[in-house]
Amino acid sequence: MKLIFRILAPLIIVVLAGFLANYFIESKPEARTFETPPQVTKVEATRLVPGSYQIFLETQGAVRPRTTTNLIPEVSGRVVEVSPNFREGGFFEEGEVLLKLDPVNYETAVIVNEGAVAEAERVLHEEKIRGEQAIENWRRLGKTGEPSEFVSRKPQRLEAEARLRAVEAQLEQAKRDLERTEVKAPFAGRIIEQNVDVGQFVSSNTQLGRAFSTDVMEVRLPLTNRQLEFVDLPDEFRGDAAPVAGPEVAISGRLGQNLSQWTGRIVRVDSSIDEFSRQLFVVAEVEDPYRRKEGRTGFPLKIGMFVDALVKGKNLESVFVVPRKAVRVGGEVIVIGEDNRIRRQEVFPIWSEEDKVVIPESGGGLKSGDVICLTPLAYPANGALVLPTIDGVTPEIEIPAGGPGSMPFSKGGKGKEGGGKGKKEKGGAEAPQDS
Repeated sequence: MKLIFRILAPLIIVVLAGFLANYFIESKPEARTFETPPQVTKVEATRLVPGSYQIFLETQGAVRPRTTTNLIPEVSGRVVEVSPNFREGGFFEEGEVLLKLDPVNYETAVIVNEGAVAEAERVLHEEKIRGEQAIENWRRLGKTGEPSEFVSRKPQRLEAEARLRAVEAQLEQAKRDLERTEVKAPFAGRIIEQNVDVGQFVSSNTQLGRAFSTDVMEVRLPLTNRQLEFVDLPDEFRGDAAPVAGPEVAISGRLGQNLSQWTGRIVRVDSSIDEFSRQLFVVAEVEDPYRRKEGRTGFPLKIGMFVDALVKGKNLESVFVVPRKAVRVGGEVIVIGEDNRIRRQEVFPIWSEEDKVVIPESGGGLKSGDVICLTPLAYPANGALVLPTIDGVTPEIEIPAGGPGSMPFSKGGKGKEGGGKGKKEKGGAEAPQDS
């Protein structure tokens, strides 16, 4: 009996274990399944509307005066007085006396020539009286007709008149030399350099200093061949009646932390293209940059200052202005169709700046009403689905089942999450449901 039990006991245990295992396998809950929703990328987009765009050409240049002169005296002498404005950086007005030379010698010359004029006038007066007396004596002798020039002393009178004119000219010269002992400013300007001071003897070829006119300052600006296509320059032909008004120029310069701005205009164009840079230089003029005007802030223009300039170019019509970030490498943009699927489109811009690209409506690769993507996409495949926000507005579209970010379940078996009752704890309290 014991032998039979030892043989059957293991078999019974194996059979019961098999039945129990089969029960657990058949009664297990069905595994939850879910479908992966389609990936829809949210992007920013804009709808293209044709418009106009004002071009400004960026360039740089150095400031220089339009008129610069070396101050040289016309007479010689010792400097006896110097104006306080005749110092480096000093302002002066037109006709202002900058310095004076010793006038004593020139005053003496005026007095001497005044005496010579008086003597010449006396001699001429005497010759006229002598001529009249000679004609009267000639007629008393019974002569008729016109007396000869020698009888009327005409040559002597002409000589006296010429002598008078000569000494009068010398007197005028002496007076001019006396006036030139005062060196006057030829224009309103500013002193660049002072070379002489009180007590120094100067001659008619001594350079007293250098000055420039403050009425107009110039900025010489280079333009590339590409930029020249978009600006109307006052380039003239020989024989043109009146010069063409050039475009306006906005000029800005920085001195330390201070920024100042001026407004000028292109007035002329160089006659040749620079051989080294292959650029054409144009000249902009800024009128009266040293006078404090209403609305003008900052500091005046400085000679030699390097400034930035914006030259007003052409106004482009019927163009699309697209942010630069929307144009991919290779000259492509991403166009979003009505079904919110994307396609890559090659474009042909006519102008570009640091943050904008200008594309013509005709021949640029895009048309009015197209929606282009502004969000950079790493791998934009043609036909990919996106969810665009067009000019800040998200359109109401039919989202595929499951929607972006959702994870809907398919058929689900009964599990702990299915609402079944949990085990009772001791004391009759129901165990909390799994969340």
